[in-house]
Amino acid sequence: MFEWLYKTVGLAYREAWAIVQIFEQTKEMWSSFSIKGFFAGIMAIFELFGMLLFSFPTTPRGQELNLEGYELVMCDEFEGDTLNTDLWNYRGNGPRRSGFNAPSQVTLKDGKMTLTGEYLKDGEYGEGWYAGMISLKEKYTRGYFEIRCICNKDNAFWSAFWIQASHPYEAEYSQGGVGGCEIDIFESMCYDDTFRDAIVSTVHCAGVDGVQEGFQSANLGRFKGNNIYEEFNTYGLEWTEDEYIFYINGVETARTSFGNGVSQVPEEVIVSLEIPGDDKLEKFDKETYKTEFIVDYVKIYQK
Repeated sequence: MFEWLYKTVGLAYREAWAIVQIFEQTKEMWSSFSIKGFFAGIMAIFELFGMLLFSFPTTPRGQELNLEGYELVMCDEFEGDTLNTDLWNYRGNGPRRSGFNAPSQVTLKDGKMTLTGEYLKDGEYGEGWYAGMISLKEKYTRGYFEIRCICNKDNAFWSAFWIQASHPYEAEYSQGGVGGCEIDIFESMCYDDTFRDAIVSTVHCAGVDGVQEGFQSANLGRFKGNNIYEEFNTYGLEWTEDEYIFYINGVETARTSFGNGVSQVPEEVIVSLEIPGDDKLEKFDKETYKTEFIVDYVKIYQK
């Protein structure tokens, strides 16, 4: 049904997913009927229609995270006062959209890492808007990837935790995702929305079904967190041999095997405060504006 809705009817990925979930929720309501389950199902269907018609976010309602069979292979709780450069690179230093990435925007204090967005007159690359980005030196294939963080308060800069192969946007290399893709575990891009405590999850790759021009994306939808600009939430991805499963606070939000199959190559793990374009930045006071993405830990588990 999903393939027919997505590929034949031409619905957006998240729209096809929402319709399938509506049918699944309806079937579950009547196959194992209970008063509590019935009303929970009605609420879920109501949210899914909101997602389908208006791109509203949905509440995580999938399986609970189960790490049985996994072991912790990387953990950084950001102790000390400087970034552990045995583990991390400062990534993408220099021009980035309408500003710059710089190591100066990555700071550690009291067991937290902060990525700061602000305007600097004497920045490392000249005057302008600055933010920070880091990536793990070791690349990973499959596993469970989790961050615990407070998203920055902003409708311009945005917080992100993502995984990227070397050439995810070139069909020759990506091969529909099997040869590498970009997996946006979460991006905080809903600050100005009616339902603002939500994040976006997306998969990008190239060469899906043999298409050689451009790249293809699966926007999985918007998913609710808990007061994400004030409190710590966890955002995770379980990358298996067959699919990508996304989580918020240990509860599944969505799963997909978008493309020609999941990535089979080592990929880079990235934490970033993203810089927007000029149209977003022009409204801010360069003298006083500052925004912060606060990270408690990053952990990776593998089987």
